[in-house]
Amino acid sequence: FFARPFDKPPILNHFIMKFFPVALAAFLVGADALLTNPVGNTNTKVQTLQDRAYVTRDIKTPDPIPEEGQEAALELMKTGRLYRYNIAPGEESVVSMCEKEICDYTGFKYCVGLNSCGSALMLLLKTTGLKPGGKVLSNAFTFGAVPSAIEHANGKAVYVESNADHVIDVVDLEKKLQENPDCKHVLISHMRGKLADMDTIKVLCDKYDAILLEDCAHSLGVFWQGEHSGHKGIACAISSQSYKMINSGEGGFLLTDDPEIAAQTAVIAGAYEGLSGKHMTVPPPEYFNDKPVQLPNYSLRMSNLAASVIRPQIKTLEDRIEVYNRRYNALVEKLESRVGDHVYIPQLTPGVTRMVHDSIQFNLDSKFDAEMVQEFLNECSAHGLPVELFGHKTNARNFVNWGFAPANDPLPQTAEMLKRACDCRMPLMWDDEDFEDLGNVIIESLEVVLAKRNLL
Repeated sequence: FFARPFDKPPILNHFIMKFFPVALAAFLVGADALLTNPVGNTNTKVQTLQDRAYVTRDIKTPDPIPEEGQEAALELMKTGRLYRYNIAPGEESVVSMCEKEICDYTGFKYCVGLNSCGSALMLLLKTTGLKPGGKVLSNAFTFGAVPSAIEHANGKAVYVESNADHVIDVVDLEKKLQENPDCKHVLISHMRGKLADMDTIKVLCDKYDAILLEDCAHSLGVFWQGEHSGHKGIACAISSQSYKMINSGEGGFLLTDDPEIAAQTAVIAGAYEGLSGKHMTVPPPEYFNDKPVQLPNYSLRMSNLAASVIRPQIKTLEDRIEVYNRRYNALVEKLESRVGDHVYIPQLTPGVTRMVHDSIQFNLDSKFDAEMVQEFLNECSAHGLPVELFGHKTNARNFVNWGFAPANDPLPQTAEMLKRACDCRMPLMWDDEDFEDLGNVIIESLEVVLAKRNLL
């Protein structure tokens, strides 16, 4: 799954960038009209005539679909049977087989494939009794899809502070539970795969009689106390959107050991009449009874086409996780040794027994004011690396941009963290030497900003 038949050989990339920077830059100046920059930095390719690192690869490169998935999708399209329930008697659909494999990997009993993780989050709330206008406590730092799912379920989001490690603040969680005794749902988002103290969170939810749900969109493959993430709550959701560990463009799964939640999910997703009998990972018929009559059909089903490209990726998860984590650890070691006094890299919560590092986050030191932060981002961009700032005024992970579900109370701790919280993907299909360049661009950009102010 590492093959890239259309990329230049790594040695050639290295040779070009290390030995001909001046010639390359001169060529690009003359051929500027011919260039296409996949990340939109159209005027930054020619700014490195000095001995500065430069990233030449597309930071948005997703994990590719294995050949097995490509072939399976093609064969499926030849049959036209893309709808999960269009199968002959005695056959299992591609979605059903995929759901079974997801269950086997994560350790859950029930699984329903859906058209998106956002749909799964909404159904977590709908199937656990959220009433119109009902409060849902959730992270102040997460992706906008989480409050969107709460709004979709007709709930009202109440935000809990996040800390410097980019996880929910359990002290503020208890405070918000005390202040909102009518809140019966807590939706914990494992942003960028980072888990908070799930044991303490579970204790707090039980203490205040709140239902614990987990957004595991980013935490496929992450383990808490030796068990796959998602098991502390009564149900969870995972994602197969392109920038997640399994890629079907869009897609998601609701996972649970609760038969009532599973049965409701299958029906609301689109198992009308007796179609629940065509599932492998739902409870037996007695849990369905008259649900197809009493519950709406929102038509949120996963297609066989999406499942066909997901299935072979499940087989490669462990190998890919090993590569991601090896590269991440090497990058962190480099950053901490060179600029450790100027950045803070979020630490894992004790209890996380296996992490999946498919991206890196770091917080710039408090001495970085808004001007310095922007200069750093500009320096990175000018050298081919678009680093994102979570607190940017347009970032969908910044709670100030959730006008559809605004925060009613100030969130100073989260706001302060977001001002300097940076995010950078680590594409699997890059070569190891590309991460050398990535690390050097971050380090050198920090050094330029600090040197201008005699802060090195």
